[in-house]
Amino acid sequence: MFRTLTTALLLTTLLGGAAMAETIEVKMLNKSGKETMVFEPDFVKIAVGDTIKFVPEDKGHNAESIKEMMPEGAEPFKGKISKEVEVTFDIEGVYGVECKPHFAMGMVMTVAVGDVAAAPDDFLAGRLPPKAKKRFEEQLTNLNK
Repeated sequence: MFRTLTTALLLTTLLGGAAMAETIEVKMLNKSGKETMVFEPDFVKIAVGDTIKFVPEDKGHNAESIKEMMPEGAEPFKGKISKEVEVTFDIEGVYGVECKPHFAMGMVMTVAVGDVAAAPDDFLAGRLPPKAKKRFEEQLTNLNK
């Protein structure tokens, strides 16, 4: 009987922890308010183990990681054009995400995973289109909120 209770308690603990992970939906849009080619929201702060579901509300968008804007050891991801993609973030840090076809138009977002208060010093060091860089700078101001 003790073994059964211990096993049940262990399973409840393990499954209960998994049930706490969240899935956040991010829309990929041609327009939101006065802005064009946007992720909505364009900044999210999530816990390690949470998932983001990228949903193309308008055709022609994808979501993919930017290699130079990911924590060390994180797995890159690349969604297909006009298709939903779900990404689970298992490594703490700050991630840059782009819509490849609209990167030059500034279609980017920032994902902060875990307890991070600032982006790495080299987060914006690579070659970025001016509009994408401006949007990243605006998004990063949310890290301290």
